[in-house]
Amino acid sequence: MGSKNLTARSAQTASVGWHGDGGGLYLQCTAAADGSINRSWVYRYRASNRERYMGLGPLADVSLAEAREKATAARKLRLEGIDPIEARNAQRTAARLEAVKAMTFGQCVEAYLQTHEIGWRNAKHREQWHMTLTKYCRLISDLPVQNIDTDLVLKVLTPLWTSRTETAKRLRGRIERVLSWAKERGLRDGENPARWSGHLDEMLASPSKIAAVRHHPALPYAEIPQFMAELRERDSLSALALEFTILTAARTSEVIGGMEWAEIDLDAKVWTIPAERMKAGKEHRVPLSKRASKILQSLDHRSKRLFPLSNMAMLQLLRGMRPNLTVHGFRSCLMDWAHETTNFPKVVIDMALAHKVSDAVEAAYRRGDLFTKRAKLMAQWSEYCAKSPASPAIIPLRTTALDLSARRGKGFDTSS
Repeated sequence: MGSKNLTARSAQTASVGWHGDGGGLYLQCTAAADGSINRSWVYRYRASNRERYMGLGPLADVSLAEAREKATAARKLRLEGIDPIEARNAQRTAARLEAVKAMTFGQCVEAYLQTHEIGWRNAKHREQWHMTLTKYCRLISDLPVQNIDTDLVLKVLTPLWTSRTETAKRLRGRIERVLSWAKERGLRDGENPARWSGHLDEMLASPSKIAAVRHHPALPYAEIPQFMAELRERDSLSALALEFTILTAARTSEVIGGMEWAEIDLDAKVWTIPAERMKAGKEHRVPLSKRASKILQSLDHRSKRLFPLSNMAMLQLLRGMRPNLTVHGFRSCLMDWAHETTNFPKVVIDMALAHKVSDAVEAAYRRGDLFTKRAKLMAQWSEYCAKSPASPAIIPLRTTALDLSARRGKGFDTSS
């Protein structure tokens, strides 16, 4: 290798510049802003017709003897035709991958939630994700995510599958999403053991056969005029909020969960709900009937929120009137009334309820929001709600045994 030119003492006192020790080992000394000198070891060599500089660490951490050992190891790699910088980079990459692949399922859950929950507007939704993936996944939380297989997934799901079917169904989907995330991050390989179609559906009973879908209890639409007459006799903000909610077919959260005057245009009779307050994450324009507009005009315009009520205010009022009903069920009531007594197309009714379009072809052709047609629908709904309870029931315009059978088969799901 040749003679050594540096000593431990001379290295500690070396001035600014490059100081060779022989065999490609150098001590690089640079001036710092505070007047001191930064000293670090560098192995210099040529590879692929270019000079390369391999840092070996600062003098404060790497002694002269240690620097010589590192330089010797680098020279041995050069004799074998290996670039020492490339070899070190490959070694570091492999170490990082091994560390990453050792991530547990629980760590992946936390990483997944941190990545995605910023886009979840509903606090309850975030809490449910956290709760289900921690409480019910304790069996696999501390296991490497690459080791999660079908047997482990089944051990998590099976105890819940018949007793808490809906929870188990959602949990399966969430586990699948986390494992899919882990695969995309290079933390695991192979098929997703939590996938349903063509896999777990062969090992677990269909959720629909275990527990029927629970629908929100709804008032028969023929009883709406009587109910609305009773509601209008109540002098309270919660009564006005409930009436407005029914007239607009809105969700509870959309009415008392932050509805502000900035969303209302009384002249145009439009309520524009911003995307961040909608379940589907898309802005929704609601046509206001005369009665709905009148309710808004009666409110305190000095308050930022139109209905500053608790989440339970309308439900508590409803329990005092019809104990077995839910506020959400009135959306089903409007849907039944519209289908049974009007000629409005299904697409108009769905858009009035802000339902997500499930048919890809229909979604591709529907570009507008059918606001004018929806305004006519909501005006007729308001008129029906204001009918005298003594009036005869409306005779359906187009009801056949086949129609009724088909409609009953399309229950009003709680996910609406």
